[in-house]
Amino acid sequence: MTIWHELLVFFAAFIAGMMNSVAGGGTLVTFPTLVWIGVDPIRANVTSTVALWPGSLGAMVGFRKELGDSRRIMLLLGAPSVIGGLIGARLLLLTPSPLFASIVPYLILFATILFAISDPLMNRFRMKDGTTVVDESARSRHWWIGAIVFQFFVSIYGGYFGAGIGILMLAALALMGLADIHRMNGLKNFFAVCINLVAAGYFVAFGRVEWPHAIVMAAGAIAGGYGGAGLARKLGRTFVKRAVIGIGLLMALSLLIRR
Repeated sequence: MTIWHELLVFFAAFIAGMMNSVAGGGTLVTFPTLVWIGVDPIRANVTSTVALWPGSLGAMVGFRKELGDSRRIMLLLGAPSVIGGLIGARLLLLTPSPLFASIVPYLILFATILFAISDPLMNRFRMKDGTTVVDESARSRHWWIGAIVFQFFVSIYGGYFGAGIGILMLAALALMGLADIHRMNGLKNFFAVCINLVAAGYFVAFGRVEWPHAIVMAAGAIAGGYGGAGLARKLGRTFVKRAVIGIGLLMALSLLIRR
């Protein structure tokens, strides 16, 4: 570990915090950066999760007013989020590092493609007048069971790797009949807190965190989320999204070449 490594980690986390404040996808920068400076892929994933999860908490607090009468959804889908996140975290630590290293480029590629198609995907689930395909008042018992099962599997993926879960959850909420994007963002951030908090707690308990990197990264993410948000807004959501997609594709390609 050198001062240059820490500066790079801080800068990557700053960019991630800035990106998350506008478009999301910060993990696509922080995780590959840690791998590039020589951190074991599993430890890099663990460290990135621990360092960045407070951002979800801050974002959830920011949308607390928009959550409104969402208590039922929060209770019913919060439980599978916690359980799935814990299972995913456990599966990650059970995965041999060489195996995880071999699938990491494909996980990054999957998350990048998901991020790239997020807008068309969300538009697909919405009508032109702002309503959604599923009427929110028409929820049945089977509907709730399907929503819980979907959230459970998304949460397993979230605890295991995590990049792209916000997009998956927003698409699911649209299918559930929610039309208010601010409410959807609030719920998405609440579920992300559930997933990442339990995963981060599990990682901390089992000592797989690279704490020097995690502390520097947490500081960078906070600085980027607050200080960099204005710059990100000036650059525009489209520019930031394209930058995330480009970085993700380059990182996936570079890690494939390094294998």
